[in-house]
Amino acid sequence: MAFGRREVEEIVTEETKVWVCESEDCNGWMRDNFKNSESDIPTCPLCHSSMTQSTKVLAVINNYSQNQKM
Repeated sequence: MAFGRREVEEIVTEETKVWVCESEDCNGWMRDNFKNSESDIPTCPLCHSSMTQSTKVLAVINNYSQNQKM
């Protein structure tokens, strides 16, 4: 009997563009669609170093705030 058992929701993942901190001492990264749209290359919010573009397989998250700015 499994009264408290729930069906586990499948987490949808996809390859996502991210920005990774270049500093060896920092593990900071951010999704491309969450970066400040004013600058082409963002700075790390943790250590303020420059960042490079990369990809990671992450859960899908939509950023609806970008649609409201237009």
